[in-house]
Amino acid sequence: MARGRVSLQELVRRRTRAGLVARSAERELFRGNFDTAPEDGRHRFLFHVHGTAGVGKTRLVKEFEHLAREQGALTAYVNETSGSVHEVLESVCRQFALRGHRLKDLERMLATHRERRHEAETAALAALDPAPDGAPSTGGMALARAGLAGLGLVPGVAPFTAVLDPAQLAHGADRLRSVLAARFRSHEDVRLVLDPASVLTPVLTDELNAVASDVPWIVLLLDTYERTGPFLDAWLHDLLTTDRYGALPDTVVVVTAGQHPADPARWGTFADFMTSLPLQPFTEAEARGLLAERGVTAEPVVAEALRLTGGLPVLLSTIAGTRPAGPEDVTDPSATAVERFLKWEQDPGRRFAALAGALPRLLDADVFAVAADCDRDRAEELYAWVETLPFADRLGGRIRYHDIVRAPMLRLQRGRSPRGWADGHGRLAQAFRRWREQTESGRDTGTLWLDETWCELRLGELYHRLCAAGPTAVSDTLRDLVDACDQGEALAARWVRVLEDAGRDAGAPGVSAWGDRLSAALASGGTRAVLDTLLDWAGHTPLPVPGRLPVRRGGDEPSTTPGGGVPAGPPDFPGDPVGADPMLWDLDLAGAPADVDWMSQEQARLTTPADVTLPAPLLARIHRDRALAHAARGDHTSAVTELSGALALTPDDARTLALRGEYLRALGLHAEAVADLEQATALDPADAYAWASLGAARLTLGHPEGARTALDHALALRPDYTWALVRRARVARELGDPEGRLAALDRAVAAEPDSAWAHCERGDALRAADRDREALTAYDRALALDPGYASAYASRGVAHHRLGHLDEALADLDRALELNPSYAWARERRDAVVQHRDG
Repeated sequence: MARGRVSLQELVRRRTRAGLVARSAERELFRGNFDTAPEDGRHRFLFHVHGTAGVGKTRLVKEFEHLAREQGALTAYVNETSGSVHEVLESVCRQFALRGHRLKDLERMLATHRERRHEAETAALAALDPAPDGAPSTGGMALARAGLAGLGLVPGVAPFTAVLDPAQLAHGADRLRSVLAARFRSHEDVRLVLDPASVLTPVLTDELNAVASDVPWIVLLLDTYERTGPFLDAWLHDLLTTDRYGALPDTVVVVTAGQHPADPARWGTFADFMTSLPLQPFTEAEARGLLAERGVTAEPVVAEALRLTGGLPVLLSTIAGTRPAGPEDVTDPSATAVERFLKWEQDPGRRFAALAGALPRLLDADVFAVAADCDRDRAEELYAWVETLPFADRLGGRIRYHDIVRAPMLRLQRGRSPRGWADGHGRLAQAFRRWREQTESGRDTGTLWLDETWCELRLGELYHRLCAAGPTAVSDTLRDLVDACDQGEALAARWVRVLEDAGRDAGAPGVSAWGDRLSAALASGGTRAVLDTLLDWAGHTPLPVPGRLPVRRGGDEPSTTPGGGVPAGPPDFPGDPVGADPMLWDLDLAGAPADVDWMSQEQARLTTPADVTLPAPLLARIHRDRALAHAARGDHTSAVTELSGALALTPDDARTLALRGEYLRALGLHAEAVADLEQATALDPADAYAWASLGAARLTLGHPEGARTALDHALALRPDYTWALVRRARVARELGDPEGRLAALDRAVAAEPDSAWAHCERGDALRAADRDREALTAYDRALALDPGYASAYASRGVAHHRLGHLDEALADLDRALELNPSYAWARERRDAVVQHRDG
């Protein structure tokens, strides 16, 4: 295709770019790829740039983008600011739209995804509102919560994926899929929530095929791949090498850039279609060429620059920008990045601005105005100049100083004016706090962790408080870290990184110690290891599990009482859901302990800052979170031990007392449970959870009147509390009040129409009232909601038997025994049916 003449200014810009990057071989290889047709065996569809920090990967990728645009390509550049496949697609949509090519179908689908995800989180939490026991099927709420964890839908459950076995996760995910399928209008909506990439990516391929008719090339550039690769690499491989998402136009070219080579296990078979571009520091010839382009040719100066920079492009560019007259002007790179660069800038305002711009980790005009501490107009002028600095890398609408330059700038300011350093960071911390509080106004605090803007502002606030050595900065960061662990490893890593960054940038060994050890813990054992490390450092490692507590994995009483006066059998599954923390709806979640051979506690304490004390409520919170993880695995004994550790720190915490009381009840220690639960309700009379659990414990101890009082308290606080309503029905049964029993169960199914357990209990009440045909309807509904509910099959079999439907009765009882071979009551009822049939 013939090209028109270009202007002198455009030629200057091109040569400036070439001089800055000085990667002529790589640039020519990429540019030449557009001269080969896609059918040509020499054409490449993927370029992977890799090398260490500071070697110029981002600048080369940006140059590739310029080269692609010169060939008429439609381009999109993505970096670590996108944290998932759907966020990458959103970025692509925005950039294509700016260039006049809207991907309208994909934009609509992305908007639908955001809506459905919000609906899914709300529906899942509502549908899986747990109860202390008696849930409908094997695995109960442990598997329901595991389903949330396995699907990654809601905050607070990600750590469970590390403590539940794959079978539990798979079962829980299946259960949750059933819940979501009942809530959404179509199977496509369910897939859009559970596996957004599988729905969104085919739309992307269709859109790219449509765009391909308007542009000669489409180029996607994925930078900082060491950060984005963990969630992008498998998706990109499927997109380029399989038909899973549909056919891509052959004019698509992808560029990835990160610190590591491509994974040979994944990309080895794609070698003939991709080019790997390992970047090393500039060769001497390349470095000399870059310096010459900038007018630095005197041999003593060039030799000194080569010696001090080691060929790193960013330092060479900085030195070249200073126009050194002699070797004495080329000093250590740190000094070059600060003093030598600023020495040639005569405007004191600009010198100050360059240094002030180094304080934040990321800059935009608003942040810079605070850092520079000047009026808005002057800040705008200075920021426009800072954007032109050779070490100011663009990241979307923001800039970031290259680490090699930023680090000496920080050291210079910290050493030259400690008070000025603290004042600058304090000013920035206050600004980030103000912006954060503005985003929080009128919002539910539970949703903030899902808000990327809020997270960035909170991290910025903490970073600057840590750099300013705020008295509670470390404790507040660690408190946040515990919450971040509830959201999963990715978010926890960002909170750990802020400790690492601030410790390094502020020269604070104590803060660095926290960051380094917690980073190692996260890498080796995930979020649960982070929580373990916090407790170990504080000297609060849990005591051995006391031998007097039995490990009981069965239920505390039958989930139903089939046949009115007929004695009930054991529960229809071995893992009573009380162990999954029956009322996690109002409790925080975190990971479980890690079985990691850490260094000795003494050595850990030696590296812990002596002036930082973790507050007792934070340590108690970690103990409580570990208890929840133990309970999710059915280990109530260890859960009780952890909760006892929490109560040693915060003895009057009503929530922890209520939870320990419930787990004691699950272990069959009902008297101990009542003691905890009565104390919890005295401390917090508005806790419906504690009142409901207390009612259940009193009923088991044979005190139905006291149970009724407690459950009535729970229902006065929360009238639609399904679990309490079912327990209230059981109390009515014990008190000989069949009308009250059925009334409570009518309320339960009205409050939670999708509760298989409530429908089954209602069927039992109807059957006890000799209303067997109505009971069949209730059991049918329970089994439609939960096809794996053995107790409902057994109860329905008894109802069929009473109605003379012997074949149906045997079929149901056989199915109950198939689901739970040890279900003695079902076997007894089956024998009665066979005896009836055979005379």
